[in-house]
Amino acid sequence: MFFEPETWVAVAFVILMVLFAYLGIHRTVLTALDKRADRIKAELDDARRLKEEAAKLLADYKSKRTSAEREAEEIIANAKAEAERIASEAKAKMEDFVARRTKTAEGKIALAEAQAVADVRSAAANAAVAAASTILSQSVKGSVADDLLAKGIAEVRSKLN
Repeated sequence: MFFEPETWVAVAFVILMVLFAYLGIHRTVLTALDKRADRIKAELDDARRLKEEAAKLLADYKSKRTSAEREAEEIIANAKAEAERIASEAKAKMEDFVARRTKTAEGKIALAEAQAVADVRSAAANAAVAAASTILSQSVKGSVADDLLAKGIAEVRSKLN
């Protein structure tokens, strides 16, 4: 048994462990391991905290994006409604303008027709008076003719005008 190398390795190992225990190396190793465990735990806590903050920020940005999209849709809808309202107002104004222009033109046409009818009547009255005076002056002579002619001309003018 003393000639086996495994025995001597085991004895050396036990001596080494006793020496480490006597020198207090196990406390140093345990302290280093505890510090390392504390550091890892702190890093995990920081990572967890950062993850939660990132999740909150993500949720905030998602809500802001949703809000911005909703607001953009409202702006677009309002712009479309405003454009339609302006178009309908412009159409109504154009129709009103055309109606007024048509009414004005019809009024001018009616006035021109009335003036033309009056001018034709006046010309017809003047022609009738001239024809009547010519006929009466050729057929009737004397003072009776002059009186008749004056009365006839006055009567024709009053009836035709």
